[in-house]
This record gives sequence, structure tokens and C-alpha cells, in this order.
Amino acid sequence: MDIAAERIERLHELARAAAADRDDDRARYYVRLARRVAERNRLTLPREFRRFTCDRCDAYLRPGTNARVRLQNGHVVITCDCGAHARYPYED
Repeated sequence: MDIAAERIERLHELARAAAADRDDDRARYYVRLARRVAERNRLTLPREFRRFTCDRCDAYLRPGTNARVRLQNGHVVITCDCGAHARYPYED
């Protein structure tokens, strides 16, 4: 694992901890920084990181706090407080 990937993992941990402490602005800062590191190094973000961040407002999503999670026709639909939707397939 190279330095950029390690940095992204660390920023993911920091964003999760900041969101748990209800410090949304700091969590958003960590998400934006991780995305910028990934772009500059041409890396894809880990799946768990992509699933728990909003593409529109860069918030770290916490179901029940700032995100709504619903199951609909074989998809998980995650709705952020900003109104953005993300759909991921699942199998029964």
C-alpha cells in the first residue's frame, strides 16, 4: 500500500470519528481532503468510503443522524439531508 492509500484510510478514520462526535464540518473537511488526495494520485476511493459519503455535499453519512436508508426493489437507497440520493444494488 502506498502513502496516498494509507493517507486516505487515515482520513476515513478521522472523518468517521468526527461524525461520531457530531463535528460535521470537520468530517466534511476530511472527506474533501481524501477525495483530493485520491484525484491527485489517480486512486479510487475504497468502497466503504464511497458508500458513506455524500457526492453532493461531501458529508460523512451516518444512518439515522444525517442520512435515511431505505430498501426499494432490490436496491439500498440512501438519502442525505441535502436531498441527494444514492442507490446500491443488493441481492436477497
